[in-house]
Amino acid sequence: MSRPHDWDDLGSEAETVGGAEAQVIPLHGPGREKPEVQPGGRREESTRVDAPVVAFPGADRPAPEEPLSDAARSALGFIRDRLTGDYTVDEFGFDAELTDAVFLPPLRALYKKWFRVDTHGVENLPLDGGALLVSNHSGTIPLDSLMTAVAVHDETGGRHLRGLGADLVFQVPLVGSFARKSGQTLACTADAERLLRGGELVGVWPEGFKGIGKPFSSRYKLQRFGRGGFVQAALRAGVPIIPVSVIGAEEIYPKLGDIKVLARMLGLPYFPVTPLFPMFGLLGAIPLPTKWSIEFGTPIATDSYGPEAVEDPMLVFQLTDQVRESIQQTLYQRLSQRKSIFRG
Repeated sequence: MSRPHDWDDLGSEAETVGGAEAQVIPLHGPGREKPEVQPGGRREESTRVDAPVVAFPGADRPAPEEPLSDAARSALGFIRDRLTGDYTVDEFGFDAELTDAVFLPPLRALYKKWFRVDTHGVENLPLDGGALLVSNHSGTIPLDSLMTAVAVHDETGGRHLRGLGADLVFQVPLVGSFARKSGQTLACTADAERLLRGGELVGVWPEGFKGIGKPFSSRYKLQRFGRGGFVQAALRAGVPIIPVSVIGAEEIYPKLGDIKVLARMLGLPYFPVTPLFPMFGLLGAIPLPTKWSIEFGTPIATDSYGPEAVEDPMLVFQLTDQVRESIQQTLYQRLSQRKSIFRG
């Protein structure tokens, strides 16, 4: 019979249980000592060494701010100026900031995505100083003037084309306000001269309603250019005349007929009938996606003529005819190179 073990012997002996030797772990072995009790019943706290705290890389830097895009910054600036009234409108009612922020973006989408306009001769557009741009006119609805304005703005780094429009344009409530704010003004010699002398690019479409309202069978055949008032304005201001030829606008609304009774009732120069309008209502007013090209011709100088040249009707007629022939010949040349109305 084995003798009973003393508690002090537990740390020095191992018992055999079921044939296996079991190790007895002492309660107060090395490293398991109890902390000493200090006077007053408090135990001595073991000394604890805290591990060093390592800062996470970049934690001490402030989070970078999300930069605003140019479009967002421009939109916020535009709204701020509108709310504070800090914007400029010239003597003709032109609001350059409103034009760039509101009017041009949708026109540019039409210009690039719908009509897919190609430009030629952009080196003939002056980057500063005045010039008179003279263009053919067509399309039943004068979208050609708007697309030409987009081309001038984008190809010159932001210059605006100041168009000369007919009286009717400014008599229609919404259209007239849009025209004024986007830089258009009444087609009169006095306004044209003031703009040209002020160094502006001025656009004129001498065919007028005869051009945009001509039947589809007369497409790309220039109508009468008037009495040459635009030439006189250029001569007085001493600025060059730039012929502009637009291909593609004639086919956006092929005019097959004219309802004259409705035109008189509405006070319009014509009420067009096209393959889709008025039969399909507003859907018929969507222009066909023809492929356009706009060519800016070689400038015709006027600064070499003396002041008396304005009173010379023969010279005015010759310059008018020269501009008209330049546009007509360019139209014929571009048409001969075009393979498709919709693909160019």
